[in-house]
Amino acid sequence: MEERPGKNRLKKVAITGPESTGKSSLAQQLAQHFKTAFVPEYAREYVANLKSPYQYPDILNIAKGQLEREILKYSEANKIIFCDTEFIVTKIWSENAYKKCDEWILRTIEDHPYHLYLLMNVDLPWEADPQREHPHLREYFFNLYEQELIKRKLPYKIISGIGEVRLQNAIRAVKEMI
Repeated sequence: MEERPGKNRLKKVAITGPESTGKSSLAQQLAQHFKTAFVPEYAREYVANLKSPYQYPDILNIAKGQLEREILKYSEANKIIFCDTEFIVTKIWSENAYKKCDEWILRTIEDHPYHLYLLMNVDLPWEADPQREHPHLREYFFNLYEQELIKRKLPYKIISGIGEVRLQNAIRAVKEMI
């Protein structure tokens, strides 16, 4: 699948971090603010449609589905696109659950970088959701995400605050990038 030929000026912003840190809400808010498209988290839809608990092969299916959805949204984007999750999330999820990660996901992290990663801080209250698994490990996962971003030398900003403060901090980080 080709990645939007002739539109290389499109800036891709990944919203990443632990569960229940406002990634989905922020992706929508940023897209609205910047009058552009956002890519919802495919894993939510995928897991909701499973008849049994997810298994290791499902993680690869989710990663591939996320990339397909992202590429389809490029045509709707206006100079920037916001992605509610990215492939480091899938890697960490896989390694945590199964102690391994498919090579396709690892290659995609390398081959499909984002211009900016907004790493969501764990300063929001936990919101229960049937798909969320680790309310007591958010800080642990936050540290894993940050270590991975640092190790890969990827551009990121930590986004903190509640409500409008969080949104304004994210807007400021995006404006610094563009």
